Amino acid sequence: MTTSPQDTPADSGKKRALAQWDYEGGAGPCGPKESTAELPHSEDIPELTNTELVQLRVRVIALENLVTALLSGAPERQHDLVRSMATQISPRPGMTPHPLTTQAASHMNELVDRAIHYRDVLPE
Repeated sequence: MTTSPQDTPADSGKKRALAQWDYEGGAGPCGPKESTAELPHSEDIPELTNTELVQLRVRVIALENLVTALLSGAPERQHDLVRSMATQISPRPGMTPHPLTTQAASHMNELVDRAIHYRDVLPE
């Protein structure tokens, strides 16, 4: 990771955090440095019921709308940060693209686009 002279300490911290995704896969259920040995194995976790899946879908939709609302009032710098993060999670050169990762990165950019649309059409 390289930093440029104009980087602020906050910028360097963000770059370090993003770089961790390459090596740690992001924070796990116990955080990046803690052991997951005590967590139940996937075969010990019961399947989600249809009701739970529907509730999960409703919550995801609510969170997307909340993020869109927050981004609509955010400065352009915040939009640039989201787009930069989407680029960071996109497949790296030489790596096999994973469809879910590609879709996630695309969806992040779509959320920013929706937020900009609402900023442009709603009165302040």
